Amino acid sequence: MKGILYTILAILILYWLFTLIVPAIFEKGVNKTTIKKPYRYSQEAKELLESLDFVADLHSDALLWDRDLTKASTYGHVDFKRMQEGHTALQAFTIVTKSPKGQNFQENSSETFDNITLLSIGQGQPVTTWFSLINRALYQCKKLHRAAKRFNNEFIVVKSRADFQELLNRRKTNKNAIGGFLGIEGGHCLEGDIKNVDRLYDAGVRMLGPTHFFDNEMGGSAHGIEQAGLTTFGKEVLKEMEKRSMFLDVAHSSEAVIDDVLDLYNGPILTSHTGVKGTYDSPRNLSDKHLLAIAERDGIIGIAFFPGAIGTNTIAGIVNAMRYTTNLIGVEHVALGSDFDGSVTTPFDISGLGLLIDEMLHQDFSKEEIKAILGENVKRYLGKFLSN
Repeated sequence: MKGILYTILAILILYWLFTLIVPAIFEKGVNKTTIKKPYRYSQEAKELLESLDFVADLHSDALLWDRDLTKASTYGHVDFKRMQEGHTALQAFTIVTKSPKGQNFQENSSETFDNITLLSIGQGQPVTTWFSLINRALYQCKKLHRAAKRFNNEFIVVKSRADFQELLNRRKTNKNAIGGFLGIEGGHCLEGDIKNVDRLYDAGVRMLGPTHFFDNEMGGSAHGIEQAGLTTFGKEVLKEMEKRSMFLDVAHSSEAVIDDVLDLYNGPILTSHTGVKGTYDSPRNLSDKHLLAIAERDGIIGIAFFPGAIGTNTIAGIVNAMRYTTNLIGVEHVALGSDFDGSVTTPFDISGLGLLIDEMLHQDFSKEEIKAILGENVKRYLGKFLSN
């Protein structure tokens, strides 16, 4: 009996050590930057960044990882301290609950082994998250709320127009006041139960994308097998989202799903992180037709920062996509949608937006256009569409 107890104790100690050491090593290998700190950019870019009243990014998967967001980290892309360092007022924190092994942009099956199961176990998350997608989503929601409480009253989880106005008011006297809102990548975390829309909304979720890398109960993924439109369940979810004025994120959705959303959804539409087919023809990216249709609905297009979306790992590639989109649908519909911490390599982390401004100036964006893309468009969108 003692031998069994000692074996169990040894296994528990090894597991504990594993959760302390391995998750950080793993993340360092997947959330990288090509430009090393300290970041160097022009005095003009520095002054312009510091003068901006509101900077926002529409997509970061930081909650997926085992980092304390209240502390500045030397790896990964986003935490609260680096948001402040980079003069970023608002970050959308998006929740990933399932990721197929061998994930790619062309074709993925929902039946493939799920990488997030191993990540949940390896990080020492509660057992309730190991095999439940809805519990994983709710756990990540709680992580953001808990971090906000620990951050010296300088972080607001934005759930309503009143919360957003409170953030703007605080920033008038304290530029270190920052905030974020919660989004979901893929309605599979609803587990086919319409009641889970309420549970997520009550937990603070204000943005939801029907699909991620595979087809699910809501509809077809841009990277799935069927390329189908919305299912009956997917249409039910849209009705529930519409009642709550939730942002519907079409990133990763099949073309048929995007068509259905544009036809059926009367609430706010956006894409939180994407490239555009006009500069890089990928299943990942939006067509001109859909860019124009989203703009007609007063939606915004978050331009991503990684090679799978822009075709290159350069800042120039990011700005090329911004320029194309601006020329097509107008600067008022373009925003930042980095995909920070999404198992991608980006040129810089959230504290390096001065580098982006330098390239935008080089590509002849005006200061007013830069101001709009870096945050004013998101500010207007949230002010218009957030529920009371």
